[in-house]
Amino acid sequence: MSIDRPAVRRHAIEKPPPEIGAAEHLRYIRDMMERSGSFTAVPGYGAIAMGTTALAAALIAAQQSSESMWLAVWLGEAAVAFVIGIAALTRKSRRVGVSLHSGPARKYFLSLVPPFLAGALLTSALWQSNEVDLLPALWLLLYGAGTITGGAHSVKIIPIMGVLFMVIGTVALFAPAVWADALLAASFGGLHIVCGWIIARNHGG
Repeated sequence: MSIDRPAVRRHAIEKPPPEIGAAEHLRYIRDMMERSGSFTAVPGYGAIAMGTTALAAALIAAQQSSESMWLAVWLGEAAVAFVIGIAALTRKSRRVGVSLHSGPARKYFLSLVPPFLAGALLTSALWQSNEVDLLPALWLLLYGAGTITGGAHSVKIIPIMGVLFMVIGTVALFAPAVWADALLAASFGGLHIVCGWIIARNHGG
């Protein structure tokens, strides 16, 4: 089991009592990490992987000749990214010994659920009403909003990433439809890779 030593040094201002044993000492450090938010609910390497698959999805989606196939590509990418995110988060939480049922991970997950449910319902509604051009802006704005609220109690890069998603979502709202895949690639692809690298480098993977 490894501990994110840089994060511990930055956040663990209080020192554990010297008389406690090694196991209690590690538990104390994990508790301090969880309370301070040094364990970020977004896995850095997982975000990089999600960004990479999003770039591939953007290239594939741009070659589709029908809206239904375009939507299928991006919905497939959403499913793949979800699996990657859960697997990476589980691996990271086990490595640092932080439970997924409490602390930043739980807060982040609960904050993302409502936007994701709203996004699923609105995606269906916009598809049925033939307003597919609005989907990229919808996805980006809702994902960004969920990331901001979910990352409010975690490291700064997470809410910053959420703000950037919302900025690109605002651009997508008014941009020509032909920009859709490029904007989705820049956000779900580029932002995830850049922010994921920052998280992996500074916050324990």
